[in-house]
Formats: sequence, C-alpha cells, structure tokens
Amino acid sequence: MHDGPRKVILTSLMYGPYDSFPGLEQRLSELSRAVDRMVEAAGRVYPGRRVDLVALPEYIVCGGLEGTAEECSVLLEGPVFDMFARKAREHQAYITVPLNKIEDADRGVYHNSIGLVDRSGRLVGVYHKYHVTADEQFTSLEGGMTPGTEFPVFDCDFGRVGFQICYDINFDTGWKSLKESGAEIVVWSTQSPQTARPAAIALAQRYYILSSTWRNNLSLFEPTGTIAAQVLEPADILVAEIDLSYLIIPWSRRLRNGEYVKERYGDRMGYRYYEAEDVGIFWSNDPEMPIAKLTEEDGLVTVEEERRRGLELIMKKRKG
Repeated sequence: MHDGPRKVILTSLMYGPYDSFPGLEQRLSELSRAVDRMVEAAGRVYPGRRVDLVALPEYIVCGGLEGTAEECSVLLEGPVFDMFARKAREHQAYITVPLNKIEDADRGVYHNSIGLVDRSGRLVGVYHKYHVTADEQFTSLEGGMTPGTEFPVFDCDFGRVGFQICYDINFDTGWKSLKESGAEIVVWSTQSPQTARPAAIALAQRYYILSSTWRNNLSLFEPTGTIAAQVLEPADILVAEIDLSYLIIPWSRRLRNGEYVKERYGDRMGYRYYEAEDVGIFWSNDPEMPIAKLTEEDGLVTVEEERRRGLELIMKKRKG
C-alpha cells in the first residue's frame, strides 16, 4: 500500500437477462446504454470525476442463450470487443466484459470468462472461470464449458484487480491466490447475490470485493469484512468511492471509536468505524498527509501490528 490517497470510483450493475436472447446486436445495444447509465449515475455522485471501474454481471453478453457451450458462446473479438472498447474510450473507464467466450471452436474449448478493457480501449486480459458449475445430474459443466487454469491479477492505473465468477465463491483457492498476487480489488461477477461468504473472504484476504449480480443486491465488501456500500432491488446501479491506501485499526481507548481522528484531523482524514466489530478503516483525504501518520506519529497500531506484538508476548511467556 502507498501512503498517499488513492481514490477509486467504482460502479456495478444488477441486471438479470432472464428472457430469451434478443440477438447479439440488441444485447450489445442494451449493455451500451447500461454502461452510459452507470457512468451518468457516478457523475451525479462525484461530479467532475471520471469512473475508474465499471463492473458487469456474469456472462451478461450471452445471458438468455440456451443449449450447449458451443450454442451459448460468442467471440470476444469483433462486435463485442468493439462496443466495449468504444465505451471505454468514450468514458475513460476500465470496463469488464463477462461472456461465454469461444476460445477454440475447432477443439471445442469454450470458457465462462471476463475480459477487462482499459481506458484506451485496449484488452488488458481475460479471466476464465476456474470452478465451472456442474449441472444437477453432475454430468456436464455449464453445458460443456472448459474450466480455467489460473487466477491472473491485472495492473490498472489505479490499482491491481482480480476476478472471480459466481461458483468460485465456494472455494478458497482463487481468493487466496489473488491475495498472494497482490490484488487490491476483486470483482465478483455472479448470478448468486450472496453476502455472507464474500464478506468473510474480504475480511480474511484483506482486500475489497465488488459484486455485480443478476438480482437482489449489489455490494461492496471492504477489508474489515463489512459491507461498505449496498443497493437493493429495484435499484440496479451501485456507485462508491474507495481509497486503496488505508489502515485497519482496532479498538483502543485513545482512538475512541474514531473520534480521536475526527477531532485531530477533521476532513483531512476519513474513516468508517464499526463499534460492534471493534475495528475501523482509515484513509487520508489530503495529498500532503500520508495515512501512515496515524501509526508513525499518533501512536496507533494496525490490526496486524497489534496481533504480531501480542503473539510475541504470548510466545515469550510460554517459553519462559
């Protein structure tokens, strides 16, 4: 983590295309308008600021298609990529592209994937769903989809981003791998609107998780394991700002549930403190004041430092 403020504006979409597939041209037109609405919504909350990341739900490009993997997949190259690249350039934002992707039709390789397009309309990379869902008879994986083999982390100009897709939520493998590779934000593109599992993962791995779902809710889970922002149906767009340079600080008498920071620094520092959890997340709003000031000059300690020092005393006492 860097010391200076690293503000990031995120937006995600709730959209469940439960009806029959309207054709690729019509679907891309729908998604083009959805991206415009998301950016417009962010502009109303943060006027004059550009959106950093636009997140869309699981295989949204292909939602409504039925049949085998071959019948439910499309090429990323061509009309799909062209539309998203155009929108990324227009809005100067990173945009996710969730689709059932034709990887190699001759070999029968199809993936449930997410592409990431950068602000200039360039493809940054693609994640293929690692834990592809089995059907109810356990005879097929999403109609014949091929599981992915790795968990890439993508360098964006605002931070490091990873992806997980729907059923990946049930396995620790990918979430841990993304942490080890330095992910700071993980986009969970999904049909399932779960909140308990992603909250627990955000706490365990200490990164932000942004959900983009078909139904029920959109949520931003912060590294404290709490929901920092959420919208429920019928709302369908979540907009939030985070700061990727932060400290997680536990309860102390001096901190007084965050009041100490508010009194000493005013609006120059921001925080969310959760009394029920005895922990808060703190960040700087002043480019000239690093967030590390709280630990270096104010004598407060992070959760990790508190645990390290406490464990040292425990081990010392046991040895004695």
